[in-house]
Amino acid sequence: MGILDRVNPFNQFIEVIEWLDDSSNTMLYRFPVKDQEIKNGAKLTVRESQAAVFVFQGQVADVFGPGLYTIDGGNTPILSKIGAWKYGFNSPFKSEVYFVNTKQFTDLKWGTMNPVMMRDADFGMVRLRAFGIYTMRVSDPRTFIKEVAGTNAHFETEDIEGQLKRSLVSGFTDALGEAKIPALDLAASYDELGKIARDKLREEFATFGIELTKFFVENISLPPEVEAAMDKRTSMGVLGDAQRYAQFQAADAMRDAAQNPSGGAGLGAGLGAGFAVGGAMANAMGSAMNPQQQHQQNTQGGAATGSATVKCPKCGAANAGSPKFCNDCGAKMETAAATVPCVKCGAELREGAKFCGECGSKQEKPKCPGCQAEVSPGTKFCNECGTKIETAE
Repeated sequence: MGILDRVNPFNQFIEVIEWLDDSSNTMLYRFPVKDQEIKNGAKLTVRESQAAVFVFQGQVADVFGPGLYTIDGGNTPILSKIGAWKYGFNSPFKSEVYFVNTKQFTDLKWGTMNPVMMRDADFGMVRLRAFGIYTMRVSDPRTFIKEVAGTNAHFETEDIEGQLKRSLVSGFTDALGEAKIPALDLAASYDELGKIARDKLREEFATFGIELTKFFVENISLPPEVEAAMDKRTSMGVLGDAQRYAQFQAADAMRDAAQNPSGGAGLGAGLGAGFAVGGAMANAMGSAMNPQQQHQQNTQGGAATGSATVKCPKCGAANAGSPKFCNDCGAKMETAAATVPCVKCGAELREGAKFCGECGSKQEKPKCPGCQAEVSPGTKFCNECGTKIETAE
């Protein structure tokens, strides 16, 4: 605050005009001069990060930077600019003195009150919210007083934050739309977005005599439903093989059922749950088989169940009963009616039959007595060693 030093009782005083700022958000302070009268020879102290503005008859007369000044006709430009002195240099003159704080005001908050609409390549139309901080300083005290502070005796950052926040959100929205960055890549582009928005807003802030020195984007968030979809996609990526995960869950469920301490009906319910879980696990393991294992199981399924099966002419899979199409590959089963003669009586048998339906003989191909190689029925000499083959009786 200002200090008035009185050195004699005849009202011939030397005024000390200064401002000691004990706040963190004051941008402008009007020095309380009694009747706006300043004595010739008054001392003006302007500290670092301050500027003193003299306003005479409603106009800015001069601006003083950091330093110590004496108000007289020798070294103060204000005297030549004010001009008319009613009482000369030995009498007081009327002027308003404003101290402008030119330091940087830091940690000022900004954020989007309403979501920002954005077209995204992955999610389509999305609504984004963002917030962060910014830093500003008064760069032109003359413009600041003329355009913003006016005749206010005390001006704080809160008095202009609303206007600045709206300008910041508008500039950030333009920067976000022009950048065309996918929503999944925004986290890696906060610095770039901050620089683009700051460059866009410099001219707007300059109209108030203010410089936007820093602009930071702390977070850009997606709507809850989009974040939930992203979490699911991330979870699936972490799990990897969903079928193996299903097996693991089924095994855990069986373990929990086995550890169930309930007795009586609880025990029966636990056993029933165990059987159900076991069936679910078997289905999960069956679905997890690779195609080769599944094909082998289908091929050998007839022997396991004991029912009549027919091989598919295309893939060889065993099909129970007499289906028209293969249960494994979908090929028609009509071409599977290939027949072979009985090795003893020559009756037509289904290919792959182990016994003859006419004579009951076992369908094994005769072997060469010399090299034991299999030979076709009716062959007289071995194709491998040339030994004569005796006709089977």
